[in-house]
Amino acid sequence: MLKYLSIPGFFNAPLAWSSIPQILSGLPMTIYLTAMAFVLATILGMLLTLAQLSHSKLLHWLARAYISFMRGVPMLVVLFIVYFGFGLDAMPAAILSFTIGAAAFISEVFRSAFMGIDPGQYEAAYSIGLPYRKVMRFIIIPQAFRISIPALGNILLDMFKGTSLAAMITVTEMFMQAKIVAGANQDYMTIYITIAILYWLCCVIITAGQNQLERWLDYDRPKAHLKLL
Repeated sequence: MLKYLSIPGFFNAPLAWSSIPQILSGLPMTIYLTAMAFVLATILGMLLTLAQLSHSKLLHWLARAYISFMRGVPMLVVLFIVYFGFGLDAMPAAILSFTIGAAAFISEVFRSAFMGIDPGQYEAAYSIGLPYRKVMRFIIIPQAFRISIPALGNILLDMFKGTSLAAMITVTEMFMQAKIVAGANQDYMTIYITIAILYWLCCVIITAGQNQLERWLDYDRPKAHLKLL
């Protein structure tokens, strides 16, 4: 039956189906790389945001310079600099590269979320004697994180897809496995179409998880008001 789905000279359906198990053998590595880099980038991004909002001009401008640089350099260049320049193993180099790259974008997401919080909440917290650290930890950061969920979800999707660049430094994630299968069968178009579909399906699952998290955090309530407009 699969042969009827084939397009001669373009897509070999039986080969695509038989290659899925080997391609998916790289999925655990892709998930691990994405999860590690995203968690570390979120932590670093929050620290960069706090530095930007700090009263110290030095910390503010250092954070701004870092963010400007990392947002302006292609991730592949960062990956090569870290891997070839510092002599790290492939996996640590990939995690470090994706972490320091994504942190700049996450920091800007957090900064906009912080700016979206009513300044009166800071004033109310300080008026009851709460120190800065507790104000940020218990009042501001939880709200900023909630506001940031949609944008953070987009960054997570980009990171998941971007891990395919790690194949350039021999990390055996999904795209690397796809390249191996394509080279062995000398049918790159079929395998690249297959890996594209697999990445898309994974992103659909991630998006579903993001939507569920938004519903859990009561993001549906604003939508009910929008339907009345």
